[in-house]
Amino acid sequence: MGQFTKPVTDANFENEIKANSLVLVDFWAEWCGPCRAIGPKLEEIGQEMGEKVTILKLDVDNNQNVAAKFGIRSIPTMILFKNGQPVDQVMGNLPKDNIVSFIQKHV
Repeated sequence: MGQFTKPVTDANFENEIKANSLVLVDFWAEWCGPCRAIGPKLEEIGQEMGEKVTILKLDVDNNQNVAAKFGIRSIPTMILFKNGQPVDQVMGNLPKDNIVSFIQKHV
């Protein structure tokens, strides 16, 4: 994880998504090439949009309960939570501009 993204686990997931008004959760795994490719983009977005959105990363291999709860079948998947509730979802290694637009719709 970087300076602008924060790891989250099954144990602290609920508290983390409720602690901030807008949270982007990146469901990923170490072995997933597209997941690793999206990491630097999320770091940049976290740096640029820091006050507007919190970016969390959940390793699906080590945190299967939350991944199962949200039906994560393909990674990378990103779910946007607003006030603790899921409001939008996208899959794949999207261009940075697409991810920013995805977040901006809910700011």
